[in-house]
Amino acid sequence: MAELIDQYGRRLNYLRISVTDRCNFRCTYCMPAEGVPCLSHEEILRYEDIKFLCRVFTELGVVKFRFTGGEPLVRKGLVPFLKELREELPGIKIALTTNASLLGEYAGALAQAKIDSLNISLDTLDPEKFASVTRTGKIEAVLAGIRAAGKAGIKNIKLNTVLVRGFNDHEICELLKFARENGLLLRLIEFMPIEDGIWDKSAYISGEEILSMLPGGGKWEKTFTEHKDADGPAEYYRNEKSGDRIGIITAVSNHFCKNCNRLRISAEGSLRSCLFNPRETALKEIIRMRDPAALREAILRAVSEKPRCWNDVKTGSLHMSGIGG
Repeated sequence: MAELIDQYGRRLNYLRISVTDRCNFRCTYCMPAEGVPCLSHEEILRYEDIKFLCRVFTELGVVKFRFTGGEPLVRKGLVPFLKELREELPGIKIALTTNASLLGEYAGALAQAKIDSLNISLDTLDPEKFASVTRTGKIEAVLAGIRAAGKAGIKNIKLNTVLVRGFNDHEICELLKFARENGLLLRLIEFMPIEDGIWDKSAYISGEEILSMLPGGGKWEKTFTEHKDADGPAEYYRNEKSGDRIGIITAVSNHFCKNCNRLRISAEGSLRSCLFNPRETALKEIIRMRDPAALREAILRAVSEKPRCWNDVKTGSLHMSGIGG
């Protein structure tokens, strides 16, 4: 099997695919209150396009596909598509990132589709804060969705929280307790400078400080095997006294660029070799030609331009709803 290896020797075996740029939330750190212009149905990749894309990437050594948005579950037909993809490519890992607001409806079907992991984005358990940061979200639906996912038997569920000083930095105890009670693995993420005008340095909390803020007493020790994803950016810790486990993602203070193994496909079919690099390679026309050789050539060309590190490029103004979370 061929492998995707960039100019810095990194093996790229993980692809994140945005299936839609639409979302039922209007989160303050993701988009303006009025939302952003959405792509038309004709502009986004069809499910058959995505299956073809996945087949070609599998031939190039990609073993894990994460489906994102926007909010991926707002796109009709996603779960049947995932089931078909599982049947066609049984050896791959299928993951989903969601805000969980629609999980109550789809959890059972996702379990039947045998997804390998589920990441849930949730930055606060406070109903008023949640309504404020999402602008349109209702936390009751999210909590019901999380419970439904657990009841359906979905395994490997992670709770992703971006920690922001002055907003949710006092909720770590509550979030950790909630994760424990619901069989989730909490991961605390440094606030990243994704978009001009949104990132605030004074709101940023480093991974080192996050570690010092963890509750429970006793010593938090780094674990190198338990819950350590070979393809993930988090460092995992376990508290000897309580047995609690937690992940910390230090994308800013101690970035994981040297071990980065991922690529991203936007909803309209453009390949981005780095989240922070605005340069993209348009693949949609090649995908729709169903020419695997031409697609492989375009992918390899994009991979050759993957930057050494995110801070080597100018980020500009990026909307995560269009790139994929």
